[in-house]
Amino acid sequence: MSWTMLSTSVADGEDHYDSIWNAAGAILDIDPGSWADRSPLHEAASQGRLLALKTLLSQGYNVNTLTIDHVTPLHEACLGDHVGCARTLLEAGGNVNATTIDGVTPLFNACSRGSANCVELLLEYGAKTQLETCLPSPAHEASSKGHSDCLEVLISWGIDVDHDIPHLGTPLYVACKGQHLACVRKLLYAGQYRWDVWMGTHSHGCIVTLCLSLRCQCTAWQALGYSITCCGSAV
Repeated sequence: MSWTMLSTSVADGEDHYDSIWNAAGAILDIDPGSWADRSPLHEAASQGRLLALKTLLSQGYNVNTLTIDHVTPLHEACLGDHVGCARTLLEAGGNVNATTIDGVTPLFNACSRGSANCVELLLEYGAKTQLETCLPSPAHEASSKGHSDCLEVLISWGIDVDHDIPHLGTPLYVACKGQHLACVRKLLYAGQYRWDVWMGTHSHGCIVTLCLSLRCQCTAWQALGYSITCCGSAV
């Protein structure tokens, strides 16, 4: 076979694949999006199209199909807060701990979006709350975005609230830096927090950070649940 004939065959094969892709998208009314390596399954998951998702799975689409960056349909469903799609993918054998080339998991995406329901679902299916990396954990992500509901779910599943990551700190530090008071409160009361021993500890350092960022000591104490009137005292 000549090189010209081989090239023509390959091109025909690619055109055939594109035709199938476009046909599936048209039939299921799925926006093809802008990522050339995304499958119809990725699109259905990202858009929360549950019926389309189930149809594609019944047609034999690989539930763990990857993009060039190793993004799975489950990543997309969790980032979009589509709990029904996430559940369907998990029931079909979706990898709950799939990791992208950037170290992102479906649980991380759920915490980034603030989807407490997806967080609960993923944990029920065995999602790891922290991989063996120095990247931010789901708890750090939830704390940085102020998603206290996600944090509450993670805490109820026994995460290490004092998990310290080099160059990033603990979830408490991240929450204080971002002035997310609800997250600060949940993390403090979930840890080994005691008024008589906290001076000089990392928790104390976090609250100092919070005071400095808020420019007021009283607001920091209010974050701990104390009913006090702000005096406006600067730190």
